[in-house]
Amino acid sequence: MKKFLLEVIVFVCGALVMVFELVGARVLGPYVGTSLFVWTSLIGIILGSLSLGYFLGGKLSDHKPEYAIFGMIILFAGVAILMTAISKDFILRNLSHQFFDIRWLAVLSSMILFAPGSLFLGMVSPFAVKLKIHSLQKSGSTVGNLYAISTVGSIAGTFAGGFYLIPFFGSSSLVYLIAVLLIFTALAIFVVFKRWAEGLLAISVLLVAGYFYMRAHTKTRSFVDEDTLYNRVMIYDAEDSKSGKQVKFMRINDERSSAMFLEEDGLVFPYLKYYDLAAHFYPGFKNVLMLGGSGYAYPKYFLEKYPNRRIDVVEIDQQLTNLARQHFKLKDDPNLTIFHEDARTFFKHNNRKYDAILTDVFNSQFTLPFQLTTREFVQHQYDALTDSGLVIVNIISSIQNRGNLFLLSEAKTFRQVFKRVLFFAVNDPKNGDIIQNIMLVALKGDLPANGLVSQDSVMNVFLSKKITLDIPENIPVLTDDYAPVEYFVSKMISQYYGAN
Repeated sequence: MKKFLLEVIVFVCGALVMVFELVGARVLGPYVGTSLFVWTSLIGIILGSLSLGYFLGGKLSDHKPEYAIFGMIILFAGVAILMTAISKDFILRNLSHQFFDIRWLAVLSSMILFAPGSLFLGMVSPFAVKLKIHSLQKSGSTVGNLYAISTVGSIAGTFAGGFYLIPFFGSSSLVYLIAVLLIFTALAIFVVFKRWAEGLLAISVLLVAGYFYMRAHTKTRSFVDEDTLYNRVMIYDAEDSKSGKQVKFMRINDERSSAMFLEEDGLVFPYLKYYDLAAHFYPGFKNVLMLGGSGYAYPKYFLEKYPNRRIDVVEIDQQLTNLARQHFKLKDDPNLTIFHEDARTFFKHNNRKYDAILTDVFNSQFTLPFQLTTREFVQHQYDALTDSGLVIVNIISSIQNRGNLFLLSEAKTFRQVFKRVLFFAVNDPKNGDIIQNIMLVALKGDLPANGLVSQDSVMNVFLSKKITLDIPENIPVLTDDYAPVEYFVSKMISQYYGAN
């Protein structure tokens, strides 16, 4: 058993490092989002912590190359990750109230929650090398073999974590599982080398882990908390702050993505009603494509309001559709077709023509996926429209040129492709400072004969929210090669909260 003990341990720890990194994005998601900044912070902090661990592990192994110390390093790694599992929600909840700059929030969250465990895991490989080397003549091959085994473990952990473990266990349970596996690994070392005092300590830590896991997972819950292949999803009931009515919310990562009144029909989020602008600008529309399904609030409303018209929905995450069927009363309808794939790949093989394309897709609270913002993608939408077709995009931004770089860039991008591009501020068109839903309407054809006036009083309210954007010459067009969406949005958020 002792002969290959180090190889097994190095493999296991290499795998758990990558699972820990992958699950980290799901832990941060509900509070920080899943933007490029989050992944950058998480990867950077973990790599830095591992590097420091390599250094400290090498120093310690030169001073005391003992299996008991080796076991304690792995035990401390397990304890550190157990502390992450226990404290993550408390820490993230408090940090998210203190820092509005997403970059600082992502860096500090990653440092507090993921640096300690990664540091101890980084100490494992150099310590194992020291324990394994018996001859200087074979030191090179010994080092190479152990680091190769560690890397193979990391590869296995990457695929297992991304493809199976996160969707199967969920993020919270998986963090506990990583901690428990490390504690068991340390316990195995203590048992093999008959270090009974240290073994009892490891068993005590296991009991503590079991206690906190049971306490966290046996509470009566009134909400759903699931990890899909793409998102961390929470579904819960709460009172709507505006209407005071009871509402079921679907929260995807850090955004309230969809909602449904519990005791009546209707749309909870006001901006969704602005998709009805399609009926004003193209009264005879029949076929609609919606990008983004989530809880399917608008598609359900559409099918009821326009019973003789069709809507196709592109939703990348099939589990969201399943959850919408279970919790948001989504039902099969002959006028509804759902495609589970990325919107970019959908347009590559799509041969249908649509009268309207409605976009409501975010990968964090304020940020659209960059690949759905570029001139190339706008051209795909233009080509998929009938001659009088239109596109309506939900953008969250301020109106004034103070941090609204993304809105201006997206406006300029659409104007390169479409004949007319209009903008409607959902909350207050006269308040340029607040962050609100801005509905971008791009027309392939001309304005209707009645222009921006309707016989429908509700539609007139929508049309009265039209705003004008002055786009400076230096504003860039977004392309597949250059689309710094997260950066532009982060400037808006930091400037807005800094001024308030």
